[in-house]
Amino acid sequence: MSAAAESVRQSTPVRRRSRRGLVLVGVLALFVVAVIGSLLIGSKPVDPVTAGRALFHPDAGSSESVLMANRLSRTVIGIVIGAVLAAAGAAMQGVTRNPLGDPAILGINSGATCLVVVGIATVGASGAGTYAVWAVIGAALAAVLVYSIASIGRSGATPVKLALVGAAFSAGAMSITNAMILQGQDTLDEFRHWQIGSLSRSTYGDLLSVLPLVVIGVVLTVGLASSINNFALGDDMAQSLGEKVALKRFVIFVGITLLCGAAVALAGPIAFLGLMIPHALRAVLGPDYRWIMPLSLGAGPVILLWADVVGRVLLPPTEIEVGVTMAIVGVPIFIYLIRTRKAVNL
Repeated sequence: MSAAAESVRQSTPVRRRSRRGLVLVGVLALFVVAVIGSLLIGSKPVDPVTAGRALFHPDAGSSESVLMANRLSRTVIGIVIGAVLAAAGAAMQGVTRNPLGDPAILGINSGATCLVVVGIATVGASGAGTYAVWAVIGAALAAVLVYSIASIGRSGATPVKLALVGAAFSAGAMSITNAMILQGQDTLDEFRHWQIGSLSRSTYGDLLSVLPLVVIGVVLTVGLASSINNFALGDDMAQSLGEKVALKRFVIFVGITLLCGAAVALAGPIAFLGLMIPHALRAVLGPDYRWIMPLSLGAGPVILLWADVVGRVLLPPTEIEVGVTMAIVGVPIFIYLIRTRKAVNL
């Protein structure tokens, strides 16, 4: 081996570590900026001095204190939802080796939403904790059904088949959802704001009620990032490396289901975030899920919080819910990815 080739070989890990360090610093910086922007920017802008006074020395009678308390709650919930959806999307793309993997595209969010509405209409379910139970069951049923149908045939569950079956399942689930909503005004009132994805309805109590699901889901997905790397080599190679493929894939899917159920229970269905974040991180980090998974937890809230801010200022004094603004951004990206031959294996 020539001296030049040896130098290049030795310098590659150094450059990779340097790039990862820069990405980590960049994600943390963007996260801080997004949190500050979420607190200060809206239909009524607030300057930093007033915001700090309202947060740290609140006056119960002042409008600024009420406004900042609401924005703080919205920001905290946005951080959790953004982290959860990004981690779920990254884990789903890795474990299925499907670059179009996303809880919304594959019908998991629709399944969770549909069963929440069934719970509201049949037993009067209310509150994020109760929603979470129904949402987790619906997400699990949707994941099993979509993957089973897409696996039919010699080619198995290819990315395009999964996306198409997921779209068909989503249409069917939303038809059932709409039919249930039309059966009663109470169901409609309970569901109509929540169904398009919003950060403004949930409270700290709601967040605490689903926090166990979030923690368990993050542990099961981020904690098995090394196994996701091995899955990318194929099941046979992963088994030769000592992986219990079926067991660990099931465990990761349990984690994804818990994360999706928690997110839907708190904010309703929010699409495309889990699709965009892993792609962006892979573009700069490469395919190592030991970095993609934890950084998704920080990068997801950045996009979601800014989407929420855009919804506040686009048509003042009214607000556009974050589920709508995320779709506006996500649909063109999804179309680009599905038309890129590199991203789709037919």
